[in-house]
Amino acid sequence: MLPIGTEVIRSEIVYTPPKLERIEYIATTYACPECKDTEEPQFIKDNGVPALLAGSYVSPSLLAHIAYQKFGLYIPLNRQEKDFLQLNTPITRASMAKWIINCGMEYLQPMYDYFHRELLKRRFLMMDETPTQVLKEDGRRAETKSYFWVIRTGEDELNPIILYNYTPTRAGENIKKFLKGIAPGFYFMTDGYRGYNKLKEANRCCCWAHVRRYLLEAIPKGMEKDYSNPAVQGVLYCNKLFEYERTYKEKKLSYKQIEKRRLKDQKPVIEGFLSWLKQVNPGSNGKLKKAITYINNYQEYLQTYLEDGRCSLSNNLSENAIRPVTIGRKNWLFSDTAEGAKANALYLTIVEMAKTYNLNLYEYLKFLFEHRPNKDMSDEEFENLAPWNEHVQELCK
Repeated sequence: MLPIGTEVIRSEIVYTPPKLERIEYIATTYACPECKDTEEPQFIKDNGVPALLAGSYVSPSLLAHIAYQKFGLYIPLNRQEKDFLQLNTPITRASMAKWIINCGMEYLQPMYDYFHRELLKRRFLMMDETPTQVLKEDGRRAETKSYFWVIRTGEDELNPIILYNYTPTRAGENIKKFLKGIAPGFYFMTDGYRGYNKLKEANRCCCWAHVRRYLLEAIPKGMEKDYSNPAVQGVLYCNKLFEYERTYKEKKLSYKQIEKRRLKDQKPVIEGFLSWLKQVNPGSNGKLKKAITYINNYQEYLQTYLEDGRCSLSNNLSENAIRPVTIGRKNWLFSDTAEGAKANALYLTIVEMAKTYNLNLYEYLKFLFEHRPNKDMSDEEFENLAPWNEHVQELCK
């Protein structure tokens, strides 16, 4: 038999195991041939690019991989240590932690500060917070709760910015300190935590998703379709608002158009909701009482979002952004020191920003460590390293 043609009959994906390479950099020393026999011979040594950390063998690619594993895939350092042993490379978790903290403060903190400055120029912000545990904090027990905050820009049609911040307490003063320098009159979407009341200069918006959630929890089991139940009635009002918002996005309305449509469509719904609220009798339903108390406490903020089409109806974007902290917390369990917690906030910021702009997480981390942002850079130079930059988009897509 003679071959008369070929065809593809199947395909398979082959796994190629990763490897670590040791690269040695050679410095060349140059001597001046004309003065070598004089009393002052001249020499020049080319030392090349300095190490990422002085005296350390960590490279941008290795640190980017470790950071991607921890903050992109939530794999703690002790598990990574075991994985490196499979590659016959004994890299300890202590070394990795040191690299993460030192390089975070040296190279990522300046980038973070640039993002912070850009965030303070914006007029529509959102925020959420969640507990974390730090074992070694001055004057505090290891079991004491510390906090991670997410502060992000809202739906203002500009480049999204997402920042994480670590603080030892949940005090409202932390928020004031973080947003120091922002011009008064900005819109601020949050949940019902009273600490946010410290921002007197903000136009606070109430999250309608939280309102709906409290009402949903108040519906007795099996009565979800009982429209005579007060909690079900309250949920229907909320659903109507979200329905309108969904149609606006589907029609791709501008924020000016959204503002007009909200006043026409949603304002009457809210007025009906508030009339319903005055008349509703929770009876023995404790959860409905709780829902009504929550709504009454934040009633003055329920209609703030109607003032501008760029305001959000809910705080869902912040709640989605805080989720990486809660997932990471289940895997990392705790931070050993406050410095480690601060470093976590830096890396989470970079990783979540990369996700937002659809970048390859590892490639963007490596890009930053290769370009080494520093405090002496101008904002124009930081702009060239930002995830929305066209060159960065092309390199790290």
